[in-house]
Amino acid sequence: MPDTPTCEGSAAELVSASEALSELQKVLESQRFSNLERLRNFLRYVVEETLSGRSDQLKEMVIAMEAFGRDGSYDPRLDATVRVQAGRLRLALKEYYETQGRDDPVIIGIPKGSYAPVFLRRQGRIGPSLPEAGPSIQLPPFLPRKAMILLGFAAAALAATGIGVGVLLYAHRAPALTDKDTIVLADFANTTGDPVFDGALKQALSVGLEQSPFLNILSDQKIAAELLLMGRAPNQTMAPEVARELCQRVGGKVMLSGSIGKLDNLYVIGVTAANCATGDTLDREQVRAESKAHVLKALDEAASRLRAKLGESLTSVQKYDTPLEQATTPSLPALQAYSAAIKARRANDNSSSILLFQRAIELDPNFAMAYSRLGVTYFGVGQPTRARDYSAKAFQLRGRVTEHERLYIESHYYHFATGQLEKAAQVYEQWKQLYPHDSVPSGNLAVIGCNFGNYEAGVAEYGEALRKDPDASYSYTDLAEALLNLNRVAEASAVLEEMQRRKLESVDTLFTGYLRAFLRDDGAEMQRQLAAGAGNPTAQTFLFFMQSDTEAYHGRLAAAREFTQDAVAWAIRAEANEMGAVWQINAALREAEFGNSVLAAQQADAALALSSGKDVRTLAALTFARASQGSRARQMASELEKEFPSDTMLHTYWLPTIEAAIEIDRNNPAGALGQLRPAMPYELGQPPPFQPMLLGPIYPAYLRGQALLIERQGGAAAVEFRKLIDHPGVVMNYPLAALARLGLARSYALQNDSANARASYGEFFALWRDADPGIPVFQQAKAEYLRLK
Repeated sequence: MPDTPTCEGSAAELVSASEALSELQKVLESQRFSNLERLRNFLRYVVEETLSGRSDQLKEMVIAMEAFGRDGSYDPRLDATVRVQAGRLRLALKEYYETQGRDDPVIIGIPKGSYAPVFLRRQGRIGPSLPEAGPSIQLPPFLPRKAMILLGFAAAALAATGIGVGVLLYAHRAPALTDKDTIVLADFANTTGDPVFDGALKQALSVGLEQSPFLNILSDQKIAAELLLMGRAPNQTMAPEVARELCQRVGGKVMLSGSIGKLDNLYVIGVTAANCATGDTLDREQVRAESKAHVLKALDEAASRLRAKLGESLTSVQKYDTPLEQATTPSLPALQAYSAAIKARRANDNSSSILLFQRAIELDPNFAMAYSRLGVTYFGVGQPTRARDYSAKAFQLRGRVTEHERLYIESHYYHFATGQLEKAAQVYEQWKQLYPHDSVPSGNLAVIGCNFGNYEAGVAEYGEALRKDPDASYSYTDLAEALLNLNRVAEASAVLEEMQRRKLESVDTLFTGYLRAFLRDDGAEMQRQLAAGAGNPTAQTFLFFMQSDTEAYHGRLAAAREFTQDAVAWAIRAEANEMGAVWQINAALREAEFGNSVLAAQQADAALALSSGKDVRTLAALTFARASQGSRARQMASELEKEFPSDTMLHTYWLPTIEAAIEIDRNNPAGALGQLRPAMPYELGQPPPFQPMLLGPIYPAYLRGQALLIERQGGAAAVEFRKLIDHPGVVMNYPLAALARLGLARSYALQNDSANARASYGEFFALWRDADPGIPVFQQAKAEYLRLK
């Protein structure tokens, strides 16, 4: 009994696997086969597959894809390549054994009607017909474990799971990339006739590769920007020719394209790495799955092997290698919907994106990343309550995700769901260190910096995000806005000009342009930005809200109310009731500051009827406090404190401000000043919901000034009101900036400084030169001015 696997040549003569491999090597190195690369590949492939016990899978389509590098579009009914090459191979083998191999002890033959080789031990002189070996000779399967020892343990492991491994047959090897080299993913060619694979496999491959801290996969934002520059839709199909052109435009190194085909119940998946510049094939991974249920497992193995061949260390591949079925979803339809949702977001089609993410969740209720991305999308369209709910659900399910996805889910959960900005910043820093190519953590760290009032840090982080992804349009507008916060208008303009030079588009440019025009006191430009947003629901609701604040900033309260009504109506039309409620409660708070307490309370109730979200209730509590309804304010504040025990800005900014307003209404200035102490480090920041509006109202300083006026500490009060006046890029067009001049005038009057008091009153009256005469605070200011000595 031999101790190695054997191949049957006749009833009496056996050929061992080692002898068969030795004979294969002789044939491949022979003069007859030296210039026949395609036949060498063909022969090597069918012999190794047969010795691996997979001769029954040597079908025409499989051979075309794995031996000849065809993709999933290959159709054996229309293309006879394999049959033609099989005939050539039989003839070449016959000629070899008649010449150079005439004394070889073992003969390899390809029977007609089959692609599985047979192995014969030579019995004597070979006649002309012998190498073709009759079809009656059959090769029994080997013992899998022993055969795999000869051909590699990786193949054995995959065979045990029902997944076959293709053998690489290309002369080129994929070059080891550096962490600076960019990889572009094309869509998969799907010839199975099953549309479920459309989009799903590319998304799965993307998730598999994005686990790598080493590989630099081109971002969706960059793809969208480049497609627009190429005159194409940002969500169009990425065929290989489109992906290669895009790869060349961005200076990429490698393009990855994929294919899937089907033969009976067997699925053949291929992933090809090509040189972006030349189109040359650098490497090809091919795997087989015995059923649809095994496709993701097969693709997972291909992705892992490809990562190693592209230069990632084995340690890194093993450490960050969560199986795709855990990292994404075992449901191909859910993955397909998820992929389509991401494409829709790439095209700024948030409505379609939301529906598709919801569809993915319906198909797989445990799809963690679908919940998280849906939460982020809802936050972007002004529905933070829904954003919190979906982010929290993703956090609960984060046990079945990749490391990259875990960082995404946890950071956004702390940022948007619980409001724990310090924890969010810690996770963003981890993300930034582990995946240095990603721009998202830098951009979100910048947002947190601005939340805390650290605009210099925000500028630095936004700049880093732009360096990582120089075609992300929102990073330009975000950076420009942070520069405006610092009153660096010229630099902000330069950033917007660079964005325009790159032909990048974003609705945010309208908002940034509007605020820049406000800081320049350029009313005509503000009107141009308003006109440019006509017809776009997102642009219209934000711009009408901004214009309502501008009108109120100048005391034109009737006009402000009209713009607020329009902003709320546009938000409701876009099914963003929570956003509309924020616009409404902002107007209510404005009425309270202007002295219209009854109307303020009524509008607060109207806002709460639209939405009971955290941000709406927070500003409603402050509105009730400023409208002399302290008990309602305190009740709402108490509820918010219990419901959101860890929210950073709620506990350090808003709750102290609400309590201080209650104490001011009770004529207890000392109590108000005590309540405001925790807010001092953050008072120049942009707390939600004002951060998306690109401003910080500096409310704690304003109320501190009011409390100090009650205590008749004019000098200290002036310091507080000056904070609003000296930071125009932070407070922007928020009406408190105008009222701060009135507060400053009152501070000077308390110090018997009539000259400066008159000057400050004069500044306030200049801003309110067209103000509606019946506003209580305006009437009071005019009366005070007349009493000045």
